[in-house]
Amino acid sequence: MPFTVPYPIMEKEIIIDGVKVHYEECGPSEGQPIIIMHGWGCDHTTVGFIRDIVKDRMHVFNLDLPGHGKSQEPPEAWGVDAFTRLVEKFITALGISSPVLIGHSFGGRIALLLASRNTIRKMILVDAAGIKPKRSIRYYIKVYSFKTAKIVLPLILGKNRGQKIIDSWRGKAGSADYRQSSPIMRAVMSRCVNEDLKHVMPSIKASTLLVWGEQDTATPISDAHTMERLIPDAGLVSFPGCGHYSFLDNPGSFRAVILEFLKKELQQTSSSIS
Repeated sequence: MPFTVPYPIMEKEIIIDGVKVHYEECGPSEGQPIIIMHGWGCDHTTVGFIRDIVKDRMHVFNLDLPGHGKSQEPPEAWGVDAFTRLVEKFITALGISSPVLIGHSFGGRIALLLASRNTIRKMILVDAAGIKPKRSIRYYIKVYSFKTAKIVLPLILGKNRGQKIIDSWRGKAGSADYRQSSPIMRAVMSRCVNEDLKHVMPSIKASTLLVWGEQDTATPISDAHTMERLIPDAGLVSFPGCGHYSFLDNPGSFRAVILEFLKKELQQTSSSIS
C-alpha cells in the first residue's frame, strides 16, 4: 500500500462577486485537484465521507454552495448557470487546473453544466439532479390552482389575510427542503428544479462515473440511464436497496468504486509524493 501523509482539513472562505463562499481545502498541494459539491439542503459536512476517501492523495476543495452551510445566500433567485459561473470563478481565483468533479444531487446539476463547457479531467455524479422531473396532471392542477389563488385571494380577502392563507398552503404543500428554505432559496429551488440539462450532456468530454441508489425516489435510476445514454463517455454503477444518499447507504462499495475510477489520479499523486 502506498505511503500517505495525513493532511489537515483547513476551513477557508473567499468572496466571489460579493458572495462569501465557505469551503474546505485539504490534501497534498501537488495532488490532482478535486472539487466536491453537495446536494440541496446539505453542506460540506454531508459529503465529508467522500472527501475522506481521497483527501490524503488528492488536493480537495469541498464547497458550501451559496445559500448552504456557512456560505451566503445568492443576492437573487439564481438558476443553475449562475451557480456554475460562481464555481468557474472559484476555479479561476484559486488557480485550479483541470479538476475532477464530484457532485451529489443538486451539486450534480452544477457539475454537469461545468463539465459541458470547461476542461474537466473526470466527473463523478452521485444520485445527481439535472433532468426535469416528469409531472402528473394532478401536479399541474395543484400548481396552477395555487398561482390563481395568489392573484385572487388578496383581492377577495384583503392583502394581509390572503397572504397568510397562501403562506399556509405553501408550507403544507412544499417538500421538507422547500419549507425549510428562506424565501430567496425557495425561489432558487423552484427555478433550478425546472431546468433540464439533457441538452448539454452530449457536450461533456470528461470520462464520467454515475453512482446511483436503485431505490432513489428524488432522482430516480431512470435519470441515471438517461445520463449514461447522453454523456459520450459515461458508465453507471448502481446499488440495490440504496436511496438518494447511496454513498452513505453503502459506504464500502461506494469507496471501492471511487478508488477504482480514480486509480490513475491517486497513483500519480502517490508517485510525486514519494
